[in-house]
Amino acid sequence: MDPEFTADASSVSLSPNALTVLERRYLARDLDGRVVETPDAMFRRVARAVAAVEGAEAPAWEQRFYQRMVRLEFLPNSPTLMNAGRELGQLAACFVVPVGDSMPQIFDAVKWASLIQMTGGGTGFSFSQLRPAGDLVSSTGGAASGPMAFMDVFNSATDAVKQGGTRRGANMGVLRVDHPDIMAFVEAKLDDRRLTNFNVSVAVTDAFMRAVAHDADYALVNPRSGRDVGRLRARAVWHRMAEAAWRSGDPGVIFIDRVNELQPTPELGAIESTNPCGEQPLLPFESCVLGSIDLSKFVTAASAGTPSAPDWARLREAIHDAVRFLDDVIDVTKYPLPQIEAITKQNRKIGLGVMGFADFLVRLGIAYDAPRAFELAHNVGEFFEQESIHASVELARTRGAFAAYPHSRWPERGVPPLRNATTTTVAPTGTISIIAGCSSGIEPIYAIVYDRHVLDGATLREVHPLFEAAAVQRGFASQALWTALGARGRARGTPGVPEDVQTIFPTAHDLPPDVHVRMQAVWQHHCHAAVSKTVNFPFEATPEDVMRVYQLAYDLGCKGVTVYRDRSRSTQVLGAAGRPQGPPADA
Repeated sequence: MDPEFTADASSVSLSPNALTVLERRYLARDLDGRVVETPDAMFRRVARAVAAVEGAEAPAWEQRFYQRMVRLEFLPNSPTLMNAGRELGQLAACFVVPVGDSMPQIFDAVKWASLIQMTGGGTGFSFSQLRPAGDLVSSTGGAASGPMAFMDVFNSATDAVKQGGTRRGANMGVLRVDHPDIMAFVEAKLDDRRLTNFNVSVAVTDAFMRAVAHDADYALVNPRSGRDVGRLRARAVWHRMAEAAWRSGDPGVIFIDRVNELQPTPELGAIESTNPCGEQPLLPFESCVLGSIDLSKFVTAASAGTPSAPDWARLREAIHDAVRFLDDVIDVTKYPLPQIEAITKQNRKIGLGVMGFADFLVRLGIAYDAPRAFELAHNVGEFFEQESIHASVELARTRGAFAAYPHSRWPERGVPPLRNATTTTVAPTGTISIIAGCSSGIEPIYAIVYDRHVLDGATLREVHPLFEAAAVQRGFASQALWTALGARGRARGTPGVPEDVQTIFPTAHDLPPDVHVRMQAVWQHHCHAAVSKTVNFPFEATPEDVMRVYQLAYDLGCKGVTVYRDRSRSTQVLGAAGRPQGPPADA
């Protein structure tokens, strides 16, 4: 064990907002609801529980895992932080539950999802196997309710289940673009009172995209009979999808044929859905545990004549430790269903990703929209893929490869037996990035000063710490500046902010939508699962702008895309501190 991991850490340095999040969601409480655990003790609890499978080396690995977390260099997904070493013991964030076309199958799925959500997991479903509304029900002679009616049932069930006493359930609902009920699905969330526990995404096929390109019709297929039951003009559907997303942020798009073309174990079946945020495509009943490394913690300090640079050596060690941690979690977790345990342990998918990418660029003096940022994203993504594969291969030598390896796509790529069917995922890291005190996932800085609406209505004021430090150090901080930034959110174009500082602190709305998509595509190139990334639009954007982003995402090789037009919903998670949440009164 390296000396740097042998000394105990007496405390962890956390922001006030991080402490608020931990106290409300993560730290253990007694029967009276009082917090009885410190953040340091939480990290110790998690490290001890995960390292328990390491046998004689458990104490050494416990210390190493603990140090990674207490330094906020690596954090696992929320269920691991909440449940490791506690009674629930379910540590994965991502699940996909199959939904069949009979009443028993549908309500089995409702039951399974409820059991998962009770433990803190998020659930994804494809409703594409359900016969369309009005179709024949042979057993009764009646008419089928269709996918939308049953999605409402799933939504109500989620309302009734509080995840582990800590957070509301989250769902992903997917419907194929060639399902007869596709238009009702596309428009479902235009009513903001409906499907409040769902993100929804259209599973778009390559055939549909060809029809869009040629302005052609395409067939709607009844999944019960397999027969064509109608035709729609592809571009009309494409435009309606974009218009609905422009109005409400939903639906997202999943390029489902690309997902299956690249998934590692096609012989085990087709992927039909993802986790709620879209970054983890999974087979039916499969689960996956995620974890993210804060890139901003891996920058060498500048010295005379030497600029800051990525600390590749330290980052390599962190990646190998994180892969081992996540693989251990697969064996430690208590699975809510035996079907989930079986296929999860068969494929052993893990999702190691990044957070703090925007802060990483700031520390290196690189603007998010500069060519160097895209080059660096490629290099870091490639490094993560290669090193995580190396770590998984090393584990396979002592622990064995995942069971489906011989029939997977890895041998044809020349990759030796590896422990995990996938190793990389780029997750949104919403709350764990607050804990780590860094920017979310690969997103740009949202705003320099903004309000984050979380935790059942609580509001957390965020001031970007690197900008604040630069303003104080260089002497341009003032109350007038903070007031201006609270109203605008942006450094670029704000009087009193030096030009070089404006350059390296672009915010989400400083960046054209195509920059968001191109950055997502760079990361996707080296990501085994998918990339969670929101393409931000200003309020003034048009549905045609959204369509152009959808097409660009498809052309650049993304597996899906999600858009959000500022203030298109009555409430939103992030907003400039001095700006109302909803759209203008005359919108």
